[in-house]
Amino acid sequence: MKFDLSGKVALVTGASRGVGKGIALGLGECGATVYVTGRSTVEGQLVDGLGGTLQQTVNEVEKLGGRCIAIPCDHSIDEQTETVFRQIYEEQGRIDILVNNVWAGYQFMLENLDTNPEFTWEKPFWEQPRWRWDAMFQAGVRAHYVSSQLAARSMVPARSGLIVNISFWAAQMYMANVAYGVSKAATDKMVRDMAHELTPHQVAAVSLYPGLVRTEGVMRAAHAFDLSNSESPQFIGRAIAALASDPHILHKTGKVLIAADLALEYGFKDIDGKQPRPLRREDL
Repeated sequence: MKFDLSGKVALVTGASRGVGKGIALGLGECGATVYVTGRSTVEGQLVDGLGGTLQQTVNEVEKLGGRCIAIPCDHSIDEQTETVFRQIYEEQGRIDILVNNVWAGYQFMLENLDTNPEFTWEKPFWEQPRWRWDAMFQAGVRAHYVSSQLAARSMVPARSGLIVNISFWAAQMYMANVAYGVSKAATDKMVRDMAHELTPHQVAAVSLYPGLVRTEGVMRAAHAFDLSNSESPQFIGRAIAALASDPHILHKTGKVLIAADLALEYGFKDIDGKQPRPLRREDL
């Protein structure tokens, strides 16, 4: 099933690669005008050894028949985020869908690469580098908050809009490290409280959990994963397209949603024709 987002304006933050890029593809294939942000603008300028640039995302969205506009942005700098929204409002006059995907702190799981490489991602909190906490909150939770503020200032007067925060099960159970769990829990709580304030204005806010997504990082270590129930990044975009097309989306506002559950509810499949099984806490 393909959803019709013709005439809709979307912003996907952190879309040079991975889930963000896939979301842009999923919205673009449904006809939305998709703005994408990120810091990767030069080919060969790798982040943690991964490729991907904003222009590559634009090119792939356009191959699917969509319209995509790239705006370089470091979402840890408010002025740059404000510039993004200013451009969108000047060019489009509104924003209908905001996907807060940008997130820092995942990069450099291996530190001291030049001297004594050390895997610190799963270290106990007293041995964790403090920059990881700061990155997850500054360019994660806070970045979501600021972009949501700026989007709501258009959505509330229009009495229409959808804000999606990409989150994960670390919000509800221990996973990898303390900073990761606390930051994801903050994201889910922020969505619930934003939804409380936005509902009277007919604007929805949700948290969306992917499953195991075949991002560049996951595929680089594919030997370590069972990919039999994995999802393409574009599958997450299709889930958001379904939500944005739902006239009763306010019934879901403030909730944690699982992408594979939405596929079953709305009747769509992954790009390979498969129907991923929804992950539950007990599966992790």
